[in-house]
Amino acid sequence: MEAQPEPGTALDRRAELSEFLRTRRARLKPEDVGLPHFGRHRRVPGLRREELAQLAGVSVAYYTRLEQGNGRNVSAEVLDAIARALRLTDAEHAHLTHLAKPKQHKKKPAARAQQVRPSLRQLLETMDTVPAYVVGRRADVLAWNRMAAAVFGDWAELAAAERNWARMVFLRPEYRELFVDWEQKAIDIVCHLRMDAGCYPDDPRLSALVGELSVKSEDFRRLWATHDVKEKSHGVKLLHHPLVGELSLRFESFRLADDTEQVLVTYHADPATPSAEALRLLASWGTDATRAGQPASS
Repeated sequence: MEAQPEPGTALDRRAELSEFLRTRRARLKPEDVGLPHFGRHRRVPGLRREELAQLAGVSVAYYTRLEQGNGRNVSAEVLDAIARALRLTDAEHAHLTHLAKPKQHKKKPAARAQQVRPSLRQLLETMDTVPAYVVGRRADVLAWNRMAAAVFGDWAELAAAERNWARMVFLRPEYRELFVDWEQKAIDIVCHLRMDAGCYPDDPRLSALVGELSVKSEDFRRLWATHDVKEKSHGVKLLHHPLVGELSLRFESFRLADDTEQVLVTYHADPATPSAEALRLLASWGTDATRAGQPASS
């Protein structure tokens, strides 16, 4: 099993780079990239290092050093070639670049407090029929409106450190009941944290969160070991709400132009559907719906 970070220690960027490349290589079969397959004579899953190096147009020794976590002096052109050979998505390509060439990406201090602009909080409050919230680094929930509380639980009842999607999804059993496809929600959260880990391997709060979840949740350990990353900006979530039953809600994510670490997430139902009526009922019930339907309370 992959070693997990101890709570409070920094994530090892070299180990992250090594494991990411190894797992991306292991998921490809020779026939996926037009290479001959030698059947049972292959001793390891996926492509060999020599095959990947050939596809990327680099020497085996060069690629081996990179997969061992040594990204020093690697060029953007070589990373692009390796990303193409591994058939990485845009999100995976960005993650590889963050891991291999961190100095090219100037980031704000990871330990700084996350602040939501007052005008954005005001905007949330005006969206009185649309569940909406702002999520930041480490999947922290930074601000939300009354409708988000009615659907997902009154996060005001939680301590600030507990207002975190990873902690809620993996450590609070109520959320397994709330999300019909809990596994997919859990995957999305882990992918989000992996992207953060690539940008902020020295963030002590992120490494502490990963360490805590690794100790407390077998599901988290399993998903973290996949090294999967992706960005999901829109889609559909199916919920089982304790007051109004089944909800099918479309979500949209908007990364803020002036602070790309913060994302505004909104939910809505298709018009003239049972889910739209259910949201209307929750809005009309106001604080009663928030208090009675919250999954966030113990």
